[in-house]
Amino acid sequence: MNFNRAVIKVGSALVAPTIDGCSGKYTLAIAQFITKCHQQGKEIILVSSGGVAAGRTVIQHGSPKLSSATKKAMASVGQMQMMANWQRFFDRPCSQILITQNDLADRQRFISIQETIQIQLANGVLPIVNENDTVTTEDLTIGDNDNLAALVAQACEADSLFILSDIDGVFTKDPKVNDDAVLIPNIDKITDEIYAMAGTSRNHLATGGMKTKIQAAEKAVEHGITTYIINGTKSEVFASLIAQVNPGTRFAADTDIITAKKHWLKHTLKSQGQIVLDKGAVNAVLNKGASLLPAGIKSVNKRFKAGDAIELINAVDNSVIAKGISLYSHHDLKRIMGKHSNDITSILGHEKGDVVVHRDDMVIL
Repeated sequence: MNFNRAVIKVGSALVAPTIDGCSGKYTLAIAQFITKCHQQGKEIILVSSGGVAAGRTVIQHGSPKLSSATKKAMASVGQMQMMANWQRFFDRPCSQILITQNDLADRQRFISIQETIQIQLANGVLPIVNENDTVTTEDLTIGDNDNLAALVAQACEADSLFILSDIDGVFTKDPKVNDDAVLIPNIDKITDEIYAMAGTSRNHLATGGMKTKIQAAEKAVEHGITTYIINGTKSEVFASLIAQVNPGTRFAADTDIITAKKHWLKHTLKSQGQIVLDKGAVNAVLNKGASLLPAGIKSVNKRFKAGDAIELINAVDNSVIAKGISLYSHHDLKRIMGKHSNDITSILGHEKGDVVVHRDDMVIL
């Protein structure tokens, strides 16, 4: 359990556990753990939820089911309170980094975030990251801070990710309704059976749940980042971590690490369309390490531009076999699908390449 650089994700239920907004009920113990890590020479990046929950005391709402506009207003006010709540526990300076889906989907912005965090860590600053809920729309939202934490862990090249929740870890059943549920201390491979054990969040302020935590763990371990889901409401958990004892569920990091670019493509870029492939193209992509040629395309779904991420679909069973960046728009692809690469220029009047998706811009799913 020894680590050098870790991302710690803290959920809303820990930052603002009551209707009164932010408190130190749980965050004080978390901050003390972070301070001990700093004293040991470890580097920490904090991903903190809680802006919306903290802003509930200021913005009138009158309903447990909040509108998008109300949540944004709460987030704008609550973010200030959340940051103040964290800063009061630390002697060192804290920074605020607010991120949207567009920031992570754009490769240059992604690298910019990476560089910013690296410089802050080198200068003894504690970076505190959150999704920029005030400006996000449905298309821009990352969706939950569990997955955000995994992407941040990748960006800052962390070796460990700690997801703090109000549950001890992954159980064989939902422990809140099943007395015979058993904690799973170690998960070497994330399978469909592991996902089947995931319940849903009962907190109407939360956007996550156990399923999103497992999704985040899958993103992180693929990048070689060991991931833990632990109970942040129990102060003894942090003593265990300092003693290098696993108090929750540990997901083992993959030894076969995918490249940073393909990890970014697989988990960060949102697909804008689909290309359906014939049997020969599916075999070439999956078994021969080939790029996708227009001859193997049977149909094109949805509208997308050249440079957008798209899904590659097996026509036999409609399964998604890969994800990649298309060199051509949906309009152009409908004109050249099924054709030989040598015919692209005569059909379109131009050529951006003899392949539709290059192997280097593709990740197998």
